[in-house]
Amino acid sequence: MKTAAIALAAGAVLTVGGCRAARPASRPAPAQAARSGPSTEEKVVITIVFDNNAGAAGLETAWGFGCVVRGPEKTILFDTGGDGRILLANMKKLGIAPADIDALVISHAHGDHTGGLAALLAARGGVPVYIPAGAGASLAEQIRSHGAEPIEADASADVCDGAKTTGTLGKGAIEEHGLCVKTAAGWVLITGCAHPGAAVMAAKATEVTAGALELVVGGFHMGSHSKAQIDAVIDEFEKLAVRRAAPCHCSGDNTRKQFQQRYGQRCSLVGVGAVFDFAGE
Repeated sequence: MKTAAIALAAGAVLTVGGCRAARPASRPAPAQAARSGPSTEEKVVITIVFDNNAGAAGLETAWGFGCVVRGPEKTILFDTGGDGRILLANMKKLGIAPADIDALVISHAHGDHTGGLAALLAARGGVPVYIPAGAGASLAEQIRSHGAEPIEADASADVCDGAKTTGTLGKGAIEEHGLCVKTAAGWVLITGCAHPGAAVMAAKATEVTAGALELVVGGFHMGSHSKAQIDAVIDEFEKLAVRRAAPCHCSGDNTRKQFQQRYGQRCSLVGVGAVFDFAGE
């Protein structure tokens, strides 16, 4: 039986799947929530390194989102938050060096997701940076100016074995893509802001992965949604068999509360420093 777990960094306590876990000051001790899923030999760890929701002690919060995925063939930074100093400081405190990053995926061109890009690339140039179609020439030029290569991903693109983009959604509006990561518990979808719609992106992720999602984590961009609108999105998540949800960043307090009410222990209200730990074989 494969296991998925989630913990918070720096002594925080979080409950998932009916289990309780406390992380000591050095390394996380996760709570357990079992689910069978696609086989993978490596443990996958997803760490939120930038978010406006408070999480672990000693980490800075600021508007934006960023997370690091470790375990697949490449270590991936998904989004860079809105401030390079904060991004690098949080990464350092979480034991993640710029040199560890093998690839970047930028969800969309807004500053709260690209603001740390220059600082990261100055410390770790030469890496591929996957951007959605329509992200704009200025973003691509910024990437090139730091010695990295922008890869415009219109259709779903393989970042490495076990990690792929959803393909660009929101054509003609705010164009955005998410990142799908294969874990021992199932596929995980990471969203930046989900401007095209959280349920739309989840549906696209199930299409490109050909499977149900174990977890959707990131910004859901539903801060101004009504209760009925939020419930409609949760209904779609349930129809898509999305097992767990972790709305943060721009999701909105009401969205987080309603997901927690509907999903119960399958919803995690996370912030910067949260660690999702998926055990391998």
